[in-house]
Amino acid sequence: MSGDARDFNNIKPQAVKFLFLQGKALKEIHAILIETLGEHAPSYATVKNWEAQFKRGDFSTCDGPCPQQPKTVTTPDIIDLIHKLILEDCRISAKSIVQQVDISGKWVGSIIHEDLDMRKLSAKLVLKCLNTDKKRQWCQLSEQFWNFLGTIQMISCRDW
Repeated sequence: MSGDARDFNNIKPQAVKFLFLQGKALKEIHAILIETLGEHAPSYATVKNWEAQFKRGDFSTCDGPCPQQPKTVTTPDIIDLIHKLILEDCRISAKSIVQQVDISGKWVGSIIHEDLDMRKLSAKLVLKCLNTDKKRQWCQLSEQFWNFLGTIQMISCRDW
């Protein structure tokens, strides 16, 4: 029966819209829905809200996109900044990171636990496994190495 309820959820606003366009009164619309859908009928307040929406001229029965915060703010720059802050002071609090980086505490926690693979252990942030930290260090070292090679190549090209 729960499968039937899911099917009815898509039909309810459209049924109210149809009955509203037929010129039916609000109580009559609600009575028809109760008679047709039984226990799966929407409440009177819900039907009243849908009717008010249709009276305003908004005949859309689909939910539009809701303005909300972006899903994530985990850019590589922010991740590197948080990683640097933690390496400088392993006893730093998430609240302090929030103030310095200016993002929400929820995202700071997500970055620390998911992206940096770190956890709190006796008031210190430590790595869950060393692979992620070592990988970051190797990436930084290799970037420095390539920058160094680029300057050597430029110097050697000048000598020729």
